[in-house]
Amino acid sequence: MKTRYAVVPLFAATLAAPAPAFPPYRSTDADVADPWTLEARVGLVRLTRDEGENSFTTPLLRLNLGIPAGFEAVSEFEYSATEGQVEDAAVGLKWVPFRARFSFGTEVLALLPISSEGGAGTQALLLATYRAPPIRIHLNGGGFYDTRPVEEEVGWRASLLGELELGRARPGFELFTAHVNDEPVQVAVGAGAILDLDVVDVRAGVHLGITEAAPDWRASLWIARAFPLTED
Repeated sequence: MKTRYAVVPLFAATLAAPAPAFPPYRSTDADVADPWTLEARVGLVRLTRDEGENSFTTPLLRLNLGIPAGFEAVSEFEYSATEGQVEDAAVGLKWVPFRARFSFGTEVLALLPISSEGGAGTQALLLATYRAPPIRIHLNGGGFYDTRPVEEEVGWRASLLGELELGRARPGFELFTAHVNDEPVQVAVGAGAILDLDVVDVRAGVHLGITEAAPDWRASLWIARAFPLTED
């Protein structure tokens, strides 16, 4: 049996459904990019250990485009260097109609085929964010249906993420849970940080599974930058 230490502050791994749109976290925020601003987040590497097996994924890519009226087009892509094949791909839309101290919204993703066998799916999340500087709290919850695995997956996921704004640094702590088909509930916790270096953001996170259904641990390193596509 795997030994788990829930008191270790390590961040949630990718457990079920698509990878995070707000790396290095599993959660996402109830916020969108400014209109006609492209946010690019590039994962340099993600290392995973599960049941004694090691694997690494690179590259990882998140592209988000702000659209007027509180919308954001989102996309996700991951390539497994260990398996030599696409591991995940998705496109979708985030909508945050109310942005203030409390923000609420939704995100819907289409899970794209990633092999010659085809298969697709969908995921829908409700999003909430609370801002009381220096604290930010993000709450996500929703369901997914994915026919891309050998056995189709139906389930739900929920997460809670807290961040602190400390000058250029934003450390965070997260709890993530998911349930797939009739399998045991997956639970993971962890910690990460976003560091503003002006030209780019550097993002890193380390993840620890708490239950048997979760990977042992996972670590990832990202860089991110926003590109305004229009002049003021």
